[in-house]
Amino acid sequence: MIRLKLHGVDGVYHCYSRVVGRERLLDARCREVLGRQVRQVGQFCGVEVLAWCVLSNHFHVLLRVPGTDPREVCDAELLRRYRVLYPEPTRWQVARVEALGKLLGGGGEKAERVRARLSARMHDLSHYMKTLKQRYSVWYNRTHGRAGTLWSERYGSTLVQGRVHALQIVSAYIDLNAVRAGVVDDPKDYRWSGYGEAVGGVRASRMAIMGVMGGSGSWAVAQREYRKYLYCAGVAPGRGGAAAALKRDDWIRVMSRGGRLAVAEALRCRVRYFTCGAVLGSREWVEQVYRQYRDRFGPRRRSGARAMKGSEWEGLTVLRDLQKDLFG
Repeated sequence: MIRLKLHGVDGVYHCYSRVVGRERLLDARCREVLGRQVRQVGQFCGVEVLAWCVLSNHFHVLLRVPGTDPREVCDAELLRRYRVLYPEPTRWQVARVEALGKLLGGGGEKAERVRARLSARMHDLSHYMKTLKQRYSVWYNRTHGRAGTLWSERYGSTLVQGRVHALQIVSAYIDLNAVRAGVVDDPKDYRWSGYGEAVGGVRASRMAIMGVMGGSGSWAVAQREYRKYLYCAGVAPGRGGAAAALKRDDWIRVMSRGGRLAVAEALRCRVRYFTCGAVLGSREWVEQVYRQYRDRFGPRRRSGARAMKGSEWEGLTVLRDLQKDLFG
């Protein structure tokens, strides 16, 4: 699987991970804890959580990772972040915040080593996912009297262009996970997601959606516009019933007639571009990323961007062209 990370500039990534054997181990309490840790680890690592969703056997997150040098994070901010993740000493983390602050303030070689270890965990996608998955595995195994790995493999990720349209599409795709799984008819009714939290009044989730929608206007305006991606364009919140997930047979029937799905319909399919496309954004941006990582691809490849099929994606392209089973 192709995984690309930007360096020196902000990067947005759609990441996902599955439970070992795809077993449905995550009940309501487990999803609640994992959802809380998604944001908690984000605060520790200085990573912005734009969207998230936890189901019974996997989770998705959309993250904005800052490109600033983590060594520029001051000691006061390092301590604040440390307190978020370690409010009390644990079996593995014995230093209290007060003791850590005193050590850093005293200077010297030991303080520099500790500062370097903390800074290395900031502003980095791999460290975010590693910390989240390890921390949750420890909680899950201890709570359930279990041993061994919880996650089936290393996380998957797709690099997403930070422009508004790409963020809206991928965020909506994540928030529609429970609809595609047939768990709910309306994404607002699924509490273990960013959108479900936002509708429930959680300020951090509302701010995240407002940021995805361009950062202007009120929550009421942002929610109305965001619903257009979750439903058919132009349908206002509260009018009529929720659109059901599009069945694969229906998609095959549409495609066999040479038709294309509306974006709102396509997002109710399991679109592999969002998980396996490697890089997603405008043609110009995907080409730029391709040139930057040209040595990662074979000599036969001459260009980067590939058009997304199956819907009117409004100019979005991907780096990795999927030959079959684009939906499903």
